[in-house]
Amino acid sequence: MIRTTVGGRAMKVIESKGVPYRELNREIRRLVAAGEDRLLLRGVNGQRYIGAGLKGMARLEIEGTAGNNLGAMMNGLSIYVHGNVQDGAGNTMSGGEIVVRGSAGDITGYAMRGGKILIQGNAGWRVGIHMKSREDQPAVLVIGGKAGDFLGEYMAGGTIVVLGLDTPLHQERESANPLIGNYLASGMHGGTIYIRGRIPAWQIRGQVQTGLTTPEESPPLWNWIEQFAAGLHLDCSGLFREIFTCLMPQGARPYAHLYDHSA
Repeated sequence: MIRTTVGGRAMKVIESKGVPYRELNREIRRLVAAGEDRLLLRGVNGQRYIGAGLKGMARLEIEGTAGNNLGAMMNGLSIYVHGNVQDGAGNTMSGGEIVVRGSAGDITGYAMRGGKILIQGNAGWRVGIHMKSREDQPAVLVIGGKAGDFLGEYMAGGTIVVLGLDTPLHQERESANPLIGNYLASGMHGGTIYIRGRIPAWQIRGQVQTGLTTPEESPPLWNWIEQFAAGLHLDCSGLFREIFTCLMPQGARPYAHLYDHSA
């Protein structure tokens, strides 16, 4: 291992190409436990569980493609990925941040309880499902591109924002919003989802209520866009007057009507 300087600060470099994921994770844990607070992982190519279960204030920078369950169950770390991530990033994380300069796979943010995930590109299916939120550190997931089917499924708390930075939106009122897939917010019973543009009623599940807003009218939305822009060094000023659809649950038991309560 060597030390290098990034952004004016020294950091230890782990050459990760061809290193089995167990061996790589053991080394990361050893260094963090020894007090290293900045690590650069070069040549990552699908190694799983990087940063999983770790606590503290260390910062991991990853060059390459991070494997499944990046940052799962972590609490407090900062992980910056200069590339893409596979499925399950931020799975059940309680705090910290994951910043991805590429795209993310399926079930990103699954059951996350706190912290933030910022994705510059697209995200896959079932993103933010079972998402919750701690009072002291709210969970937020901001997607710069598009999201696939089942976004926010069974969502119980936190915030999801979909910006669609490089996607033009249709002007026709009943046209499908291209930033989301099917089954948006199915079973949602907590939290808030913001999608840039209008969403026709037929594209939304019946158990949620919707409204239109802009970042200028919604301080929380403005705040999350600013944090996204700062974390990824992007200019998002053009979004502050854009229309967003805001989705919130109609109640805490979206499927209660499906059951017989007469007994």
